[in-house]
Amino acid sequence: MCRFNIPVILFFIILPWSRITGVVPDLVVAVTKNIIQQDTLKENQVLYNGKIWRNLYFRVNENQFLFSNNYLQGSITIGGESFEDINLKYDIFKDELLTPADTGGMLQLNKEMVDSFSVSFQSNNYRFIRIKRDSLNGPAGYFNVLYKGKTCLCLKYVKKIDQLADEGPFGKFYQFSKLYFLKDNVFFPISGERDLINVMSDKRALIKNFISKNNVRISGKVPESFIPVIRYYESIRQ
Repeated sequence: MCRFNIPVILFFIILPWSRITGVVPDLVVAVTKNIIQQDTLKENQVLYNGKIWRNLYFRVNENQFLFSNNYLQGSITIGGESFEDINLKYDIFKDELLTPADTGGMLQLNKEMVDSFSVSFQSNNYRFIRIKRDSLNGPAGYFNVLYKGKTCLCLKYVKKIDQLADEGPFGKFYQFSKLYFLKDNVFFPISGERDLINVMSDKRALIKNFISKNNVRISGKVPESFIPVIRYYESIRQ
């Protein structure tokens, strides 16, 4: 709010003069323009903080990005400050977030400054949070949040390079994902019903009864299928 005081004060001081002359003083315009430029520069310094991304795997078949080789429309939060309508690519091979650089090419954003981001693809919105390596007992990096309550269900996208001979001399990218259940600040990898029940062992009997009674179908191929059981677990857990 304070950054607008100078031009506002100048405006009211010189307003009578401008009414007489019919001319808007250049001083007000210059000061206002300078403040706007400073604000833009500050935002650019926060958002565009990183290094130029270099594709070291351009000879590998397919690509290392999530969903598409094209930019995806999204938003990002850095240091608690949010930026909307940002073009983003998520390199899941290196677990790095990219955006167009002013000088051309792509900028690899400073991961240590990123809090979260989201991207849209085929009418779906995907929200990611960054987990610090020393903050929890488990993996680190960017995770797609499927559910967040007292516990959390997260999906980690991964790409590797298949070096099989029939994929060519440089191999081919292939993608898979890992599902994690976050409970009491500990990450538990889960792939099916048995894993989930084991993590919820303090309420095992009730969980089994809930699944059976409600005919809940849990599949690692459909990560969202875990959510009804997780919600029930949170409702009965003290």
